Amino acid sequence: MKPMSDLKGIPVVAQVARASSGEKYLTAQGFTAIRDGIKRGAGAAHALQPKPPWLKAKAPTGVRFQSVRTLVREHRLATVCEEAKCPNIGECWNAGTATIMLMGAVCTRACRFCAVDTGNPHGWLDADEPENAARTVELMRLSYVVLTSVDRDDLTDGGAAHYAACVRAIKRRNPRTAVEALTPDFQGVRADVQTVVDSGIEVFAQNIETVLRLTHPVRDPRAGYQQTLQVLQIAKQRRPAVLTKSSLMLGLGESEAEIDATLADLRAAGVDIVTLEQYLRPTLNHLPVQRFVTPEEFDRYRELALARGFLECVSGPLVRSSYRAEQALNRNNAGLDNRRLAT
Repeated sequence: MKPMSDLKGIPVVAQVARASSGEKYLTAQGFTAIRDGIKRGAGAAHALQPKPPWLKAKAPTGVRFQSVRTLVREHRLATVCEEAKCPNIGECWNAGTATIMLMGAVCTRACRFCAVDTGNPHGWLDADEPENAARTVELMRLSYVVLTSVDRDDLTDGGAAHYAACVRAIKRRNPRTAVEALTPDFQGVRADVQTVVDSGIEVFAQNIETVLRLTHPVRDPRAGYQQTLQVLQIAKQRRPAVLTKSSLMLGLGESEAEIDATLADLRAAGVDIVTLEQYLRPTLNHLPVQRFVTPEEFDRYRELALARGFLECVSGPLVRSSYRAEQALNRNNAGLDNRRLAT
C-alpha cells in the first residue's frame, strides 16, 4: 500500500502498514496518530542504556497468556499492558489478569515517558465498550480488575461519563468484582472526577508520575503536579471510603529529598496507597533514564512512604501502578522481595 500524503512534514501511513515508532499513521476510525506517542528523533541523541540484572523480565509466553490475548482481541479491548509496553505482561496475563484501557488506544496527550499512541480522536468512542468490558471481566472470572484509559481532551467531560458507564456495566454483570479506576485527570474538573468516583469503584487512582521539578517536560503541558493532587483530593473528599492511590516513577533525575516531598504532598491530599517504580525508556524517542534505582533503594523509599502514613507502598524496579493491585493491602509489598532481585 502506498504511503498517504504528508501531514506537517511527517508521512502518514495506513494502519495496516503498522507504522514504525514515531511515525504517523491512519487509524481504523479515520484520524491520524503517532505510533508510541513521540515523534521520531525527539530523543535519538541518547542511546538506550543496558539494563541491570534486576530488571530482567520473562518473555510473555504460556497457554494462559495466549488465552488472555485472545479474549482481548475478540472483544476489541485495548490494554495498557500492551500499549504501554509493560514488562510484567507475561506474569500478569499468565495469572489471568489484565488492566483494561478504555476509550481506545490513542491519547490526546504526549507525555515524554509514555509509549501510548497520541493523536486527536475527534470525539470517537466505541458505544459497545461498556458491555464488551463487562463480558470480558466475566469470561476471565476476575475478582479484581483495573480500568485505565487514555486522556481524551477532545471530549467535553474528558470521557468521564463513558468511563463510569463501563464501571456500572462491569458491576451489573460481575457484582462481586472489585474495580480500581486508574483515571485521566479530567483537566481537574470536579464534576467529571466525581462522576467516576460515584460509579461504584473501590479504588480511585491518578498518577503523579514524577516530582514537582520534573513534571515538565516529563508530562504533557496539559498535565500538572498540582492538578493531580487536586484530583486525588476531590476523590477522597467525595467518597472517603473509596481508597485513593497514586504512582511515582524513579530514575528521571529526582533527588531523595524530592521523593520524600512528593510522598508528603500525596499523603496531605489524602492518598492511601502509593507505588514506586523504575522509569524504563520505551523507545529512543522518549526521555532517557538518568539512573537505575537499586532494589535496596526501593526498600528504603518504601520505608519513607510508610513513615508518612500510607496504608501501603508497593515499591520495586518492575512495579507498575496496576501491578498486583489486588494485593496492595496485604501489607507485604504485594509479595515482592527486592532482596532476591539484588542477588
